[in-house]
Amino acid sequence: MMKIIRVESIPVRIPLKPERRMISALGRHDVSDFLLVRLETDDGYEGWGEATVTPRWSGETCRGAEAMVNGVLAPAVMGCAADDLVELDRRMDAVAVGNWFAKSAIEMACWDIQGKATGKPVYELLGGACRPLTIRSRFSLGAYEPERAQRRATELVAAGFTTIKVKVGIDPVRDIERVRIVRDVIGPEIALTIDANGGWDVETAIRSIRELEDCQLDIVEQPIPPGDYTGLARVRKETNAKILADESCFDLVNAQELIRHDCCDAISLYPGKNGGIRKATEIAVLAEQHGIACSIGSNLEWDLGTAAMAHFIIATPNMQVERYPGDLLGPDYHEVSIAKNPLLIEGPLTTINPGPGLGIEVDRDVIEKHRIK
Repeated sequence: MMKIIRVESIPVRIPLKPERRMISALGRHDVSDFLLVRLETDDGYEGWGEATVTPRWSGETCRGAEAMVNGVLAPAVMGCAADDLVELDRRMDAVAVGNWFAKSAIEMACWDIQGKATGKPVYELLGGACRPLTIRSRFSLGAYEPERAQRRATELVAAGFTTIKVKVGIDPVRDIERVRIVRDVIGPEIALTIDANGGWDVETAIRSIRELEDCQLDIVEQPIPPGDYTGLARVRKETNAKILADESCFDLVNAQELIRHDCCDAISLYPGKNGGIRKATEIAVLAEQHGIACSIGSNLEWDLGTAAMAHFIIATPNMQVERYPGDLLGPDYHEVSIAKNPLLIEGPLTTINPGPGLGIEVDRDVIEKHRIK
C-alpha cells in the first residue's frame, strides 16, 4: 500500500563556493540552509525530499520549515499512500496555507518512493521524456561591481554559456551600467536577460528597460514586486519587452491572474516554489492552454531539489527551456554534495541520473557533518 509511517526532517547548512556567492536585490547569499525530509512507508521504501528555504524570497526559514513539517504536515500525511498525491496535497493544504517549499519536500519524497517501488525514474512516472536527459542552463550573474561583472562574464562565455542573466533591481544607474558591461563582453550572439527580483517600481522598470533597448534583452524577469499584475501589464505594454514572471507565480490562482491581466510572456516554475511537482505541472498545462511558455527558476537548490526540477522539465512539454533557458546549476554553487552519485554538471549542461526515483543516492555522512545543531 506504500502508506507513510515515518517522516524525518534534518536541517543542514551548506556554504557556497566563494566565486558563486550571489548578490541580488534580495541581498547576499553566502550559505544555504536546507531542510531534508525522509519518508518511510509500511512496505519498507524510503524517499528523500528537500526544502530549499530562503526567508527573504519565499518567507520560509529552515527552522520554521522543520517545525511545520514535524508539528503540522507530518501528522497530517501519516497513513496517506505515497502514490496518492492528490490526497497528500489535500491533507497538507487543509492544515497549512503557503509553506510551499516545506510541502514540496514531502511531495518530492513521495515521487522518490514511487520511482523506487516501480523501478522507474520520476520522469517516467510523469509520462515519459519529451526532451533529452541533458539540459542546458543560463547563468545568473550577481549584481556585482563593474570589474567583477566584466571578469565573470568573460569566464562564463569561455565556459560555454549561451545565455547570461544579470541581476538588477538595486540601483538603476549601476544596474544599467552592469548590463551594458556584460553585453559588451559577451558580444551580440550570446543571449542576455535581466532579473530585478521585484526590486524596481513600475516607473523605474519602464525607464530602465527603455534605456537598455540597445542591449537586445531576450527577456526581463520579475521587474516589479509580485502581486501588482496591473503594473506588470503596463511594464510589458510600454516597453515591448518580453516579461518572465517568477515571484508573481506561486500557485494556480497566481497563474490565472497573470493570464487574466495579459502581463507576461513566460512563467518561471519550480517544484519547490509551487508546492510540488504535481502542482507545478498543473500550472504548466494551464499556461500552455493560453499560449504562455514556462521555464525553470532556481532557489539555488541542492542535489535533491535540482533532480526533481530536472525530472519535471524532461517530462513536461511546456517547460520550454530551449527557448527560455532556466537554471539547474544549484549543486555546482555549493562546496559539498549530498549525493554519492552527484548530478553531472559541466558548464551550462546538467545531466540527471536515470536510476529509479529521483536518482540520488543520499550520503548520510555528509548530512550528519553539516547538520544544524
